[in-house]
Amino acid sequence: MPSYTAPVKDLQFVLHDVLNVSQSDIPGYAELEADFTAAVLDEAGKLTSQVLAPLNAVGDQEGCRFENGVVRTPTGFKDAFEQVKAGGWPGLDMPEEYGGQNMPYVLGTAVGELFSASNQAFTMYQGLTHGAASAILAHGTKAQKQQFLPKMVTCEWTGTMNLTEPHCGTDLGMMRTKAEPQDDGSYRVTGQKIFISSGEHDLADNIIHLVLAKIPGGPAGIKGVSLFIVPKFLINEDGSLGARNGAACGKIEEKMGIHGNSTCVMNYDGATGYLLGEAHKGMRAMFTMMNEARIGVGMQGLAQADAAYQNALAYAKDRLQGRDVTGTKNPDGPADPLIVHPDVRRALMDQKSFTEGARAFILWSATLIDAAHRGNDAAADGLVSLLTPVIKGFLTDQGYDMTVKAQQIYGGHGYIEEWGMSQFTRDARIAMIYEGANGVQALDLVGRKLAQDGGKHVMAFFEMVKTFLKENAGQDATLDATIFDPLKRASKDLQAAGMYFMQNGVKDPNNALSGSNDFMHMFGHVCLGLMWAKMALAAQKALSAGSGDATFHETKLATARYYMARQLPATALHLTRIESGAQTVMALDAEAF
Repeated sequence: MPSYTAPVKDLQFVLHDVLNVSQSDIPGYAELEADFTAAVLDEAGKLTSQVLAPLNAVGDQEGCRFENGVVRTPTGFKDAFEQVKAGGWPGLDMPEEYGGQNMPYVLGTAVGELFSASNQAFTMYQGLTHGAASAILAHGTKAQKQQFLPKMVTCEWTGTMNLTEPHCGTDLGMMRTKAEPQDDGSYRVTGQKIFISSGEHDLADNIIHLVLAKIPGGPAGIKGVSLFIVPKFLINEDGSLGARNGAACGKIEEKMGIHGNSTCVMNYDGATGYLLGEAHKGMRAMFTMMNEARIGVGMQGLAQADAAYQNALAYAKDRLQGRDVTGTKNPDGPADPLIVHPDVRRALMDQKSFTEGARAFILWSATLIDAAHRGNDAAADGLVSLLTPVIKGFLTDQGYDMTVKAQQIYGGHGYIEEWGMSQFTRDARIAMIYEGANGVQALDLVGRKLAQDGGKHVMAFFEMVKTFLKENAGQDATLDATIFDPLKRASKDLQAAGMYFMQNGVKDPNNALSGSNDFMHMFGHVCLGLMWAKMALAAQKALSAGSGDATFHETKLATARYYMARQLPATALHLTRIESGAQTVMALDAEAF
């Protein structure tokens, strides 16, 4: 059975050596001293490695059961959920007013990686709840916040988001679910939603569904969509649970992965719902949840890649196969361990350089969210809005690829369920699809985010990279040649791609959109390149000062050089594809395929 160890040391390095969180002027960051974050991460590490990780295979093998309208979660999930609730983990970064601990989002993100890596399907129950609570916190009335948030923050009640319908996914303007106004101010919600994660289960006393629906007589298309709070059980005036609402699970889907999470078809039959936010402005409210979820899904790509990598690394060190071409390394055994072979090293270095770079990227992005929400930093808000499709799309595409590389190291055993590696690949696959398929993320990036606010956010990103390089280049010749120069070249590739879109996208939008996936990946590589440059700089400073673990910092530098030499040059390939335009992409008539 696969195991999992929380990467606390690496998280601490990013938080304190690279991001210097406790020295930041973002409100609440002064509390994030190294001893404090280490204590939190150590406790989360114990829970995730000792309780959640052993249930990962159980959830995969058993799945959820649908019995007489009730969904039963896998063996051990309910007890584990009680431990998570007792530790206050669901409310770590939620307001104290509603029972949370009011920690910064960056700490919640660091902890969230451990939860997702140890058991993604299980963690989705609390993750969806966090998103639904965030939407109510941002758009709910005072009464709605007081009624729902205290029990959602503690996960006594859980939450969901309901968007997709059988006939429409991305194009939500086509939805048919309707919400008819009632005399008491409530609405009667009728329709069917599909692919609803955590839609029905036995882990909580109530489930608070956030449901997109159209109020009759409203504007056509997406402009007529509103968002409603539809609880599984109605709530009495004294806060106790009342009658069962007209919201029921029709079935649970049989899926490729995340078997431990109940993905439901939800039927709403005149269910009582309450408008969240303004009428016909439902997408605005839902995007509060969706943007948070997209960053969380990006983290799932990282998390599954890291869990798979940890096990592949252990296997590569233990499994004896063949001899090292440069000389025997295990003379007392029948063969040398797999890790001596260059192609195995390449696959492991791909995984290691991705996971550590992605971890820094996610945590840095979380500091931008804290700066925006806690510090009212409009520039940080604009930058993280630009980066959200990159976080979601690039990290999940790459994360899935890394689980495949990890599986490959096992050879035939990677294809056998007994070893558990296929679960990481199967679980990671959904992250490329839900919360907006990655093709849509790329279109959003190129079609909307680049030009947002006159393009000032992407220009700010370029200026940030330029300033970083200017401030740090010339101090160390080795860093210049192996770290900073490759980042400079990659950044110029990204700028050239943006210029191509500006010059050619107006006369033919397909010239931009046919290159959107390449641009998203190019952007992702530059972001990870920037993170590796920052980590390399921090590691070099520690070595020069003689502080910390020298082996750890030397390993960081070696991994940074690998990423810059073997991964970052992909930007040149992506640029070549982008500059080829739309002609070859759009050459065939539909009938010719």
